[in-house]
Parts: sequence; C-alpha cells; structure tokens
Amino acid sequence: MSLMTPVAQARTTPVAPSPTRPAATTSAGAGATGPRPALPLSPDDARRHELAAFLRSRRERISPDQVGLPMTGRRRTPGLRREEVAQLAAVGVTWYTWLEQGRDIQVSTQVLDAVSRALLLDPSERAHLFTLAGADDPAPVRECPSVTPSVRLVLDQLAPYPALAVNTRYDVLAYNAQYTGLVGDLAALPPEDRNLMWMAFTPSRFREVLIDYRTERLGMVARFRSAMADHSSEPAWKALLARLLKASPDFAEVWQRHDVMRPGNGIKRFQVPGVGLLSCEYTNFWLSPRLGTRIITYTPLDEETRALMDRLPTGA
Repeated sequence: MSLMTPVAQARTTPVAPSPTRPAATTSAGAGATGPRPALPLSPDDARRHELAAFLRSRRERISPDQVGLPMTGRRRTPGLRREEVAQLAAVGVTWYTWLEQGRDIQVSTQVLDAVSRALLLDPSERAHLFTLAGADDPAPVRECPSVTPSVRLVLDQLAPYPALAVNTRYDVLAYNAQYTGLVGDLAALPPEDRNLMWMAFTPSRFREVLIDYRTERLGMVARFRSAMADHSSEPAWKALLARLLKASPDFAEVWQRHDVMRPGNGIKRFQVPGVGLLSCEYTNFWLSPRLGTRIITYTPLDEETRALMDRLPTGA
C-alpha cells in the first residue's frame, strides 16, 4: 500500500531528466577507442553534484532506530536506505533516487522541507540543502569586495584588542596592529596566503599560536563549505579549494565529512611567544545585511589576558 497521499503523489511526480550530453568524439573518428575527454561541469551540474554528495553523506550517518524504523535485512552501506528516506519524507522512491543522483529534476520547497526533516538536518544543514537545490534564494549573498576607510578606522580604534575583517572565504581583508601581534606580519605573506583556512592547514604562525587549532579548524571547514554553496562555480573559491585539497591531507579528510555550520561567536586561546597565554572571546560584526564580510574582534576573558594584550607587539 502506498504511503503517499494523492496530493503528495502529484507534487512529487518525477520530471524527466534533461537529455544527456552527446558523447565527446575523438580526432580518430567514431571508431576510435580509448578514453574520451571529460566535458567541464556547468555551474548547475556542479551544484547538483554537490547536492547529491551532501544528501548521501547525511543519509549514511542516520541509523534506522534514530527515526523509529526497524533494522531489517542485511545492510551493505551504513545509515538509511534511499527507500527509507523516501518513506519518511512521503516522496516517491524513484524521485528521491534521482535527487540523490544529481539528476536535473524540479523540486518544490515543500519537498525539500520534508527531506530536511527526514534526514534530521540542523538549521545550518537545512540552509545548505536549500541553497544547493537553488530554492528560496531570491537575494544571493553580496559580499563587500573591499574594505572602506571607515572600516579600517574602526579596526584601529579597537586597540588594544586584536581585530580583523574577513570575507566568507576566510580571506583576510584588513586588520589592526594588535592582530599582527597574534599571528605575525601578514603583509609579508603572498596575497593568496593571507587566508585563515590556508594558515590553519599549512605551517604558519597562526597555527603555531592557536592552541586548539586541530578542533577549531573543523568548524572553519564546516563554515567554509556552507558559504561555498553560494559560490561553487566561482574561480577564486574553486582555486582555494583545489590548493587546500592538494596541500593538506587533513583538510581533504575533513572536507569529505560534508559538515556545514553557520558562523558564530566563541572562545579561542593563543600562546603567543614573549607574551603568554591569551584566553579570548571572539565576536562577529557583520558589514552587510546577510552573512558576508565581517569584522572579528578578540576581547579578553579574564584580567590576566587583558593585561597581556597590552604587551602584544605592534611593530610601532
């Protein structure tokens, strides 16, 4: 007996996938053998490919008992089966299979909501799902491409507290002298290396002084992946991702988890040579209506840190 109501059935009737691309030909003609050159993915293809991988990763982490289903039969893969997700979301098995395969099908916000609930997505993961599906995003994130003089003035006035401005790609756009006292002379780095993700996963002063860098960078990767959903076809984002994957096996391992997270505030600890242990609370101040460029400040959690911040070298 079908688990779908007539309304759900009408809503989730699969739409035929778009025609496949013609096979690439070789210079030797139709009878040539050997590998054919791969066609580059379009932005929509890349987004659907990422959506498919994300859905699989979320499905495989859920055990049947978490959603009230019995453990029946032998399971070749961890987590839920596709038909179980379809059952929980009240959608057709074929339709959900096509969605997880990255097929070019139409999907409503109601169905995305049902899939989100079936996969037990948290708010960050739910937002990531809708972004990858290209739904309910009438105003894409617009990031400030540069830092205005007023922002630089604010950074300077925050002394003696370290502060910087970054975009969602973790590029360091501006900073005050106290921040260089924490992480070193950023101006001495090539522009492409002035990126917190890069500094967290490759040898750097930033990684040396950040005490809990191994755990801190897990959240950084999750926030980076969440932000990249809006920029997956942009060259700068793809170039940074490729550099990180090539340079750091640790990054590649974390990247495959498909974890996502929205930016937030928290606590970081720095062991600064010649200064001491700084226990700081970091706070984000957004410079645009949506989550784009932001100022991050580091303020002391205790009186000892407050006193030590006055000793940070500023190069003055």
